[in-house]
Amino acid sequence: MGMVGSVTENTENTAAGSPASHALTPLVDAYVGDPAVRAEWDDRYLDRQQLWSGRPNGALVAEVAGLTPGRVLDVGCGEGADAVWLARRGWDVTALEVSGVALERAAGHARDAGVAVRWVHAALTDAALPPASFDLVSAQYPALLRTPDAAAERALAGAVAVGGVLLLVHHAGMDTRPADESGFDPADYVWPSMVTAVLGDDWVVEVDEQRARVAPDGGAGAHHTDDLVLRARRLR
Repeated sequence: MGMVGSVTENTENTAAGSPASHALTPLVDAYVGDPAVRAEWDDRYLDRQQLWSGRPNGALVAEVAGLTPGRVLDVGCGEGADAVWLARRGWDVTALEVSGVALERAAGHARDAGVAVRWVHAALTDAALPPASFDLVSAQYPALLRTPDAAAERALAGAVAVGGVLLLVHHAGMDTRPADESGFDPADYVWPSMVTAVLGDDWVVEVDEQRARVAPDGGAGAHHTDDLVLRARRLR
């Protein structure tokens, strides 16, 4: 079962915020995925009135600068900062997230910004997404569970249209950390190198590097200093 949140959320709880009583209540809708995963991520969001900074991820801003707006899938959209930023710049945005609490917040931010976003409440590997139809698939620090059949990796690649771009960004060094007492084990998750491994001759890797992170102030994970950035284009 692939889940989509953030590995940072799985290991950190550092964002400032108000008590859960002031947070939005979870969505009640046709969620597609493991209910236990949804509940886990709802709890993480309910613990903070705002978990993330509210600003778009720096690597996304940098990598999208030269792209022509089209259809984009925001995988693990969280509270919607990337989705709103993309929509404001003319992208047709579909945003996917397992947490109903996060989606409620994201939808509110989109309404405040006056932009339209298509929200999908599902795990990536369970979502009924149109195959090969997105000009950009963006996954910023996603928590995708590793499976023997590489389901999450293939779902990411499979959503990209011919000529489109897959952009995956993760915190550098997390993939080599030992398992810890919080229950976080890097071996359980999908990292950029695993996605690269499933890309065949139909793809060209345009960026595969570690770089200094352009991090917004505040929000969980703000202390991470370096990113792993994978940008690949589907040729056919």
